Amino acid sequence: MLYTKTINKNKTFLFIYKKGKCIVNRNVVIYVRKNNKPYNNLGITAGKKVGNAVARNRAKRIIRQAYRENEINMPVGIDIVIVARSSAAKIKSNILSDYLRKKGIKEIKSAVFGEEI
Repeated sequence: MLYTKTINKNKTFLFIYKKGKCIVNRNVVIYVRKNNKPYNNLGITAGKKVGNAVARNRAKRIIRQAYRENEINMPVGIDIVIVARSSAAKIKSNILSDYLRKKGIKEIKSAVFGEEI
């Protein structure tokens, strides 16, 4: 990923959950927060409610691919944590990508920077 580093520490995830803004969708929940750095930080999680290990890994792969396809349009300088919901493991990969392209990026910009949709 070009402008993105991954979040690995639990402490960082918890900080973004607590201080970030929340965007809710049928398939994912997105937490965003401004980080004032020249790159984005991305974390992807899938809890046990999503399903067994195969379903959780599939959900994370779908989210990662959708982010990769839309990374060039994302604003730079934000922390993003994407949490998979149980329906994320059952969708096709292009559905989440279309959501990010059409609606998700606008919602992220308005949540972080206060820009109008």
